[in-house]
Amino acid sequence: MDIRTLKLFYHLAGSLHFSRTSQACNISPSALTRVIQRLETDMGKQLLVRGNRCVELTYAGQAFKKYAEDVIGRFERLQGELSKDAILSGQLSLYCSVTAAYSILPGFIPRYRAMHPGVQIHLETGDPAQAMDRLMNRDADVVIAALPEKPGVQISFLNMALSPLIFIGAKDYPDVLVTDGKGRPDWKKFPLILADKGLSRERIDTWFIENAVVPHIYSQVTGHEAIIALVNLGFGIGLVPRLVLEKSPLYRNIVVLDNMPELPPYEIALCTRNANLSNPRVRALWDIVAGASSLPLGKPGP
Repeated sequence: MDIRTLKLFYHLAGSLHFSRTSQACNISPSALTRVIQRLETDMGKQLLVRGNRCVELTYAGQAFKKYAEDVIGRFERLQGELSKDAILSGQLSLYCSVTAAYSILPGFIPRYRAMHPGVQIHLETGDPAQAMDRLMNRDADVVIAALPEKPGVQISFLNMALSPLIFIGAKDYPDVLVTDGKGRPDWKKFPLILADKGLSRERIDTWFIENAVVPHIYSQVTGHEAIIALVNLGFGIGLVPRLVLEKSPLYRNIVVLDNMPELPPYEIALCTRNANLSNPRVRALWDIVAGASSLPLGKPGP
């Protein structure tokens, strides 16, 4: 078996979904199936139990996942050692939201590119709620993400920005927000548009529980940009980071609402796995961001 096979299996062991792994790793589902079948033949053990939509690891598969992680980590550290005295080259993969690509990347990527022109930047944008999963599943070397309450011992991070969570409405639809006799939001009477998952959803759900509030949730969507779009069309009241609103083309159509709950702000950070800091391409980026960051640093990694 080769390192490519190990990386494919490790990704699949994390996603437990053939189509997701094939898409993320640029391989057809049929080719991925053949790779796994050959691996199982070589091992003489069934590593996966295949269902209609997803897969599960067998006991042998769980053991092989640990082996694959160890070998991949050793291989990456070896690559780092061999590249220390050479001009940096190869690929650096980065995942972030569209908003982060517009507002945060310009602060450090131009300098990185000027210092290391031989490194190819592979940028993928998407739902920030998926960022940490993508990092841990080795879909990306580094991610820009809202820092979770407990990042985990395997994660190193650099704080880059703070962004308050704000409630928003549409200027053209002021009657969407319904209040009680004291001017407070009547959560049962107005439609609320929230992220389907992620830190903003976790924080507002926590507030609802702590205050015994049962809201009228109209829609649960993927991505804060989609929340702003629905709010602009008058479908409800939304909750987004202020940074996302400020970079939205719909910014002038939206109002920030007063007398709403004050939630903890987003801590936006550059994150990577501790082991990735031995990769010279990641370390070079890390040093640039650390030198430019005006906020306190997170756990500094090895």
